[in-house]
Amino acid sequence: MKGARRYWVLLLMLAFVQAAGVMPAAGHEAPAASSPQDPAADRTIAIKLLDAPENRRADPRAHAYIIDHLAPGSTIERRVEITNRSSTPMHVKVYAAAATIAKGEFTFAPQRTPDELTGWTSFDAADLELAASETARVRTTVRVPGDAAAGERYGVIWAQTAAPTDRSHTLTVLGRVGVRMYIDVGPGDEPPSDFTIERLYPARARDGRGEVRARIHNTGGRALDISGTLSLLDGPGGQHTGPFSTGRTGATLAPGDSGEVVVPLDATLPNGPWTGELALRSGLVEHTTRATITFPSTPGSVGADAASAALQGDFPTSVVAWLSALALAALCLLLSRFLRRRR
Repeated sequence: MKGARRYWVLLLMLAFVQAAGVMPAAGHEAPAASSPQDPAADRTIAIKLLDAPENRRADPRAHAYIIDHLAPGSTIERRVEITNRSSTPMHVKVYAAAATIAKGEFTFAPQRTPDELTGWTSFDAADLELAASETARVRTTVRVPGDAAAGERYGVIWAQTAAPTDRSHTLTVLGRVGVRMYIDVGPGDEPPSDFTIERLYPARARDGRGEVRARIHNTGGRALDISGTLSLLDGPGGQHTGPFSTGRTGATLAPGDSGEVVVPLDATLPNGPWTGELALRSGLVEHTTRATITFPSTPGSVGADAASAALQGDFPTSVVAWLSALALAALCLLLSRFLRRRR
């Protein structure tokens, strides 16, 4: 009888060790596959990137934007496809202009503002005559000088068309659509990309809608476009709702920058408490955090912090490792005693 009890104890301990060893931690799941949205779906002209680096085939950002790490003196070529979506012929100009990242946004410089990256960029066709519904492909070449300093540069490849408002006015309406460029220059391997979720807190917008805001810090060496989804679980009466998308309220952060991501919700959402699960990603980098969330009742107010970086993940990896080691040591001790008694 005693031998049977020891046998079951051994089985239970072994099961515990196995469970601890494979416990999934939030933030380490494979990101869901997604297709980049066409940035010009409602415009007269559209532009789309056709190429991505081999080492970024699985990165959805690399299929929407030109993202690369280049050594000084190197050259890359990328093709963009430009389509006239109107029913009349269009003259389209193709050019590169400067861009910056500030206050959590990728900001376009006005008109043809140059910067260092635009000086490295050229096209095999800068003026296109497109018939109705016609598509053309333009080859873009980026040549990095051999003496270029290390660092990341930003810009946009623009396709622009112009038309007068009517025959009696000289005012011209410009329309342009573009593809962002994130070009990092430096020797050796590309700097790693990563971010942390520093704060998570609920709020009520002035119109009464609930919001969840997350404070994000870019801890890596490349710029990030951070977006994601929020699911609300275990709410009043056991309610579950979501996932809700960040939509256009995501954040673009340069290396070292911090910014805020906002998830807009419904005005009729009960205050809670809820268990909120926020999953944020940029390309292939993803982190998830869980926290108890209670929304404030007053419009235009912000609730208390619901989570901090220490709460990220379902279970701290260090604790899992410690429990696994403790369970393994106990199992070895028990097995040693069991074998000694049998002898």
